[in-house]
Amino acid sequence: MDNKDTTHSHLLSFLNAIPPVDFCCVYGSTLHSTDPGKSTMVDYILGVSDPLQWHSENLKMNADHYASWMVLLGGAKLITNVADKLGVGVHFNPYVTWNNKMLKYGVVRMHDLIQDILNWESFYLSGRLQKPVNMLVDNLDIETINSVNLRAAVSAALLLLPPKFTEEDLYAKICSLSYMGDVRMLFAEDRNKVKKIVQGQFDLFQSMYKPFLEEYEGLWLTSDSLAHIFPSSNC
Repeated sequence: MDNKDTTHSHLLSFLNAIPPVDFCCVYGSTLHSTDPGKSTMVDYILGVSDPLQWHSENLKMNADHYASWMVLLGGAKLITNVADKLGVGVHFNPYVTWNNKMLKYGVVRMHDLIQDILNWESFYLSGRLQKPVNMLVDNLDIETINSVNLRAAVSAALLLLPPKFTEEDLYAKICSLSYMGDVRMLFAEDRNKVKKIVQGQFDLFQSMYKPFLEEYEGLWLTSDSLAHIFPSSNC
């Protein structure tokens, strides 16, 4: 078994420790770490049909994953209400230690996930899914549904770019969409974060977006615009 298969199996094995999910993806530095021995946070997004029921079951299995005050004051009902009414429908359990690894996982209602992908209602998870992720569970074919999101991201980025741009410029603009208006980028976050994400996962961005870029080839983009993407373009 090669390193990629070993990593995939390890990521998938965490799902044995929680109630069943309809969707699961991992994202972040774990997808492209150049140092396998480096301790990095593993980030999961979990899609479930009924968050209230799921959190009720998970509290029985993993109460220590949750903030103690939420468990004591309201349990699954409070956890779900806070996510729905004060947040964007996602509850995160951060700093979970499992199998000698640190991870965090966000739980979202499948209906809310799909609506955000299709309509950019909160642009929280749809923005996340415009960047490379590793889908581990996909019972409702979110990967296909997400093509609407990726195509829209390309369109938005092209409208924001100058007439001439490189392939890296395009992916950087797509990547930056979800950070627009994020005050963390002004203070706490690394201002070179977008550049680092694109350069570190360039091949993954290519595999994600090449089919959609090919749809635009010959339509209204000039050869100068896509010179670094389609060097042999005759449009």
